[in-house]
Amino acid sequence: QVQLVESGGGLVQAGGSLRLSCATSGRTSGNYAMGWFRQAPGKERELVATTAALSWSGPTTYYADSVKGRFTISRDNAKNTVYLQMTSLKPEDTAVYYCALASKVIVSTVLNEYDYWGQGTQVTVSS
Repeated sequence: QVQLVESGGGLVQAGGSLRLSCATSGRTSGNYAMGWFRQAPGKERELVATTAALSWSGPTTYYADSVKGRFTISRDNAKNTVYLQMTSLKPEDTAVYYCALASKVIVSTVLNEYDYWGQGTQVTVSS
């Protein structure tokens, strides 16, 4: 059984930083593409960042334009965990953040290519 558990969300002032974690069990996350998505109230879920499997030799990360230069996706293979480091946070970053696993090795920007999802963690950025 594959489980993804996010943590690290919270309330932060604009300009601040947070690091989200996604602990994976039931699969070795390094063998698969992993992504972070977010969903704000009244909006559709959107891709934030994604990373390819470790075995992939092509493009390894992708970021939405809205977070490029501010967010970084990374992995700790020993902990089977994927992180999202968020800096220079803005009120418009407020959302529930989800991590997800796609049963493929290449970078995936398509929501329905992700097979497993965490329960989400709330990030609130105050102005």
